[in-house]
Amino acid sequence: MASLTVKSLREVMRALADSSCFDRVLSKVDILAASQGKVVCEMQVKEEHTNRGGTLHGGLTATLVDVVSTLAIMNSERGAPGVSVDMNITYMNAAKIGEDVLITAQVLKQGRTLAFATVDLTNKATGKLIAQGRHTKHLGGS
Repeated sequence: MASLTVKSLREVMRALADSSCFDRVLSKVDILAASQGKVVCEMQVKEEHTNRGGTLHGGLTATLVDVVSTLAIMNSERGAPGVSVDMNITYMNAAKIGEDVLITAQVLKQGRTLAFATVDLTNKATGKLIAQGRHTKHLGGS
């Protein structure tokens, strides 16, 4: 499958964010770039994204890993979003209100039924790694 355009990926993200369900937390995420099996997004941390400590909520971090890696998988060979099988996140540094976070998802491997992706969340200003996630998705048999 040919790579999706940034415009078409933005439309997917907008459809998610415009829903009345949990995905509306993605409304501040902007897709910056996309290439085969890779998507780069940006989000400024707002108060609505934080935990009681005033830093990026771990649950939102996990959602970003889930959704942005899915976009990268959709933007690869098979073009299918798949179904999550496994996901893990390692939290390394806090992101505070007002900080810009880059979310970079890359497909590591895509097999017959599984896809594996990694996601780095970094502080845009400092390059410091905030969190890193791994996501495995089942794509269905062929």
